Amino acid sequence: MGRSQGAPAAGQRTLTALGYLALFVLGALQGLIGSFQYGRPPAPLIAIVLVLIIFATCAGCGWGVGTFGAALLPALGWILASFILAMPRPNGSVVITASAAGEWYLYGGALACAAGCVTGFFTRLRRSAPPR
Repeated sequence: MGRSQGAPAAGQRTLTALGYLALFVLGALQGLIGSFQYGRPPAPLIAIVLVLIIFATCAGCGWGVGTFGAALLPALGWILASFILAMPRPNGSVVITASAAGEWYLYGGALACAAGCVTGFFTRLRRSAPPR
């Protein structure tokens, strides 16, 4: 009764925060798994499929939740996981190599994350536009 209609309850805010955290973890898991699986035969094809999957995840989350943040968080999780694993280790080994499949996975995935976020942004704009 004492709460305004526009302010969400504390439980609803917690549930929303957990949902966004789950989206971030989903992207990070995709980046973690993809970083070790991108080179499977047929090598460049698997990397391209993984790129399409992260694009679909970002665009689908943005569309499903209806916010830009829902598209951005899986992308951030994927980028953090993938680029951290792409950095060379002190002993000189790398997880994501400079092969064709590695470049398709890393650079294509980064572009797919950006495209998925843009798709999520425009989906939100279309939802919030007043009907004609």
